[in-house]
Amino acid sequence: MAALPVEILLGIYLGLLVGIIPALVSWGLAFTFRYFAGVTVPAFGVAVLAIALAGINGGLLALADRSITASPNAERIVVAILVVSMGSMYAHSKGDSMAVDFPKRLTLKSLRSKTLSNDVVEFVGGSREVRLRVVGEVADMEGYPPLPEPFRAEIRGGEWTFPADLRLDELEGRMEERLKTEFDLGDVSVTVDQQGRATVVAAPPFSGLSKRIEDGRHAVSVDALLPTGLARGDEVTLLTADAQVRGTVVSARSATATAPVEPDGPEVEDGEKPPQPVRAPTTDGGEGRLTAAVNRTDAQPLLRAPRAKVVVESRGTRREYELVSLLRRADMRFRRVTPHSGSPIDGVALGNAAVRETHGVAVFAVRKPGGWRIAPDDATELVAGEQLFVVGTRTNLDAFEEAVA
Repeated sequence: MAALPVEILLGIYLGLLVGIIPALVSWGLAFTFRYFAGVTVPAFGVAVLAIALAGINGGLLALADRSITASPNAERIVVAILVVSMGSMYAHSKGDSMAVDFPKRLTLKSLRSKTLSNDVVEFVGGSREVRLRVVGEVADMEGYPPLPEPFRAEIRGGEWTFPADLRLDELEGRMEERLKTEFDLGDVSVTVDQQGRATVVAAPPFSGLSKRIEDGRHAVSVDALLPTGLARGDEVTLLTADAQVRGTVVSARSATATAPVEPDGPEVEDGEKPPQPVRAPTTDGGEGRLTAAVNRTDAQPLLRAPRAKVVVESRGTRREYELVSLLRRADMRFRRVTPHSGSPIDGVALGNAAVRETHGVAVFAVRKPGGWRIAPDDATELVAGEQLFVVGTRTNLDAFEEAVA
């Protein structure tokens, strides 16, 4: 008989050697029962089965078997039994937890529907936000010229803040639009992992002014007294001696540039860099030159005029932002859902579907062949393939989408 430490090591080796198959069986049982039936198999029963599969006659009763405990290799066998038991219980725990997180319908879209890890979520002003950071080099997009180095440095060093409840594919889309808007990139592709790390592949701007003008419009530059805060995309009316022309600002620059006003904010310690605001190039006001995209017929009056007056048109208040803010404060969300054929609400009137009572959500818009129907009445029929806008808590929306999609 070998020394006790040697017997323990031999027992561990024997347990690992014969415990691989029982551990796989334990994992499979736990995963299968939890995934398909929602039932957790008792860990003790799995351990007994694993020991029996390992070839120990009588399962756990072998620990009390006189012929085993009194044998010369008793320590080795007992340690092997314990290793097999612990291995099977560990595999059982992993299989059970994996079944909970595993998507019920495995599709490529469902794999990309995961949200960020809670470790990277920040609470700012009562809302959950996440700061995405670019990792690695900003790669060049195949088939396009190389991206200028200043653009690479700005993208690498930037911080991109978004709501934390967005799915990964939504975060990627939001960041792509943000990069296109701020850097006027020709194309960009972003991949975000669950730790908030973004990988960026970008192409430089395709062209300059001509890329920003829609078909059927011309860009015309005029000298004018520019209001402070004028930015690209603003709707303006240009007044000349013989015409009034409506257009969209493509670019504007004041004749005399002034230093930007630094906003009041908290002091920072030495060596720390204060947070930079989102870039939004605007004019400083005063004499300058403005380039506007106008209709072809309106280009000639502006070309003849030596000077124009600029009147900025209102685009109205963005009430949708206020609505989203109110919903978020009430812990509510809205989502677009498309019922499939055979769903419980297919072909059922909205009043009879009772989605509020059954699923805890409210339908506030239905897309019919003739267009959107806002605030539909109870007689509105819900048809498979038509888009619905529903509002409710995130849990209720998930349950409703699972039931009708």
